[in-house]
Amino acid sequence: MDWNSVVQGILGVGSQVLIPIFIIILGLIFGMKPSKAILSGLYLATGFIGMSMAITQLTTAVSPAAKSLAKYTSINLPSVDFGWPGAAAITWAWPMAFIFFAVEIIINLVMLLAKWTKTLNADMWNVWGIALTAYMVYSVSGSMVWAFICAGIQIVIMLKLGDMWIDEIKNDFGLPGVTTTHIEAFTATIMFPINWLMNYIPIFNRKWDARDLKKKIGILSEPVVMGAIIGLILALAGRYSIGDALNLAVTVGAVMAIFPPMAKFFMDALTPFGTQMSNFMKKHVKGCEVVIGLDWPILGQSTELWVTMVLMIPVSIIYAAILPGNTVLPIAGVINYCIGVGGLLLTGGNLLRMIVLGIIYEPMFLYGASYFSNIFTKLATETKAAKVPAGSHVTWSSIEAPDLRFLFAQAGKFNIIAIIGLVTLLALFILLYRYMKKNPLPAKRYESFEKEAK
Repeated sequence: MDWNSVVQGILGVGSQVLIPIFIIILGLIFGMKPSKAILSGLYLATGFIGMSMAITQLTTAVSPAAKSLAKYTSINLPSVDFGWPGAAAITWAWPMAFIFFAVEIIINLVMLLAKWTKTLNADMWNVWGIALTAYMVYSVSGSMVWAFICAGIQIVIMLKLGDMWIDEIKNDFGLPGVTTTHIEAFTATIMFPINWLMNYIPIFNRKWDARDLKKKIGILSEPVVMGAIIGLILALAGRYSIGDALNLAVTVGAVMAIFPPMAKFFMDALTPFGTQMSNFMKKHVKGCEVVIGLDWPILGQSTELWVTMVLMIPVSIIYAAILPGNTVLPIAGVINYCIGVGGLLLTGGNLLRMIVLGIIYEPMFLYGASYFSNIFTKLATETKAAKVPAGSHVTWSSIEAPDLRFLFAQAGKFNIIAIIGLVTLLALFILLYRYMKKNPLPAKRYESFEKEAK
């Protein structure tokens, strides 16, 4: 039996099918009535599909505007951005990719049994991100052993990221019993030092979330209005006609307004599931808490998330034009989820902090995409999962955890500077973890900010 083909066939149904089925099975195990378990699974599927449709609509609408903006800034860069869908497609075509299901499951179970984590990662579809790291490390270092070690470290990081956000996701997003284990949130690690410095600048310690902005600027803070304004500015920057600019403004505004209702399906699905799971654990396993790790769209109700990511579009285009050594024009990956998700969870939705952090750290992703373009091209060519014309390159402009993957790869070549950098980055992650566990809620974090500032 060709197990790779079997796995590919199962994965072909997509995360919107796999994860809800997993939730239904877990719900039944934890004692949910079949009707409620099935309803939770279907609501979860609805949330993922609705969020995916909205994201696709947003990407489809803004990508031409980004191209137009690039055209009028005379950008001509050789690496083609195929976004995360392209990266996922070529990674799943790698024959060894499916092995990392077993690696992820074994490490997760060991850590759960040893009580080193509370997170059970159900986001199996995104195992491709772990496999991608292994391929990248192997391609640079030539060591498959080191590639597996790095993949294992990434799995541990993902589980601890899940542990890190449990209280924040429960209290700020109304989702008990679940968390997000996506490696995108690792961006919070490299953002942490600058975010810490912001503690001592009074303007950053004010509340800058959508709810507080609504009190200050009224209708301008509504998602549909903010989206329309951002869409209009982006269109005019790309020299759209008035009619096309208004069309983009209405589209972006509509999508921004759609995200919160779509996210409500996650609440309807996961609140009863989380409650049932918590009750089960309290009754049968005293002193043991388990939360389910899911993909980042469960955070999609956040207006701050989408405002930040859309505002970063012109910023990324400008950086692409002026950064020396950059080879990629962000198009398919122009919406940078890493900056949005990492910034949201780190700052507790402080919009001003998120935007400033995005501006500071966007170059890291473009340079990461430029560095890994040869590897993406090699993988696409070897697997024949994507056609790459001779002399061309493909890459991913908003590649997840580019800092971690770069240091993994270079450390495998016994690059002393990279080894020191990797140890420093992992130490910074531990520091962030301890800080977030001590201050799990944004309100508590801001209280400590104010005390330290005084």
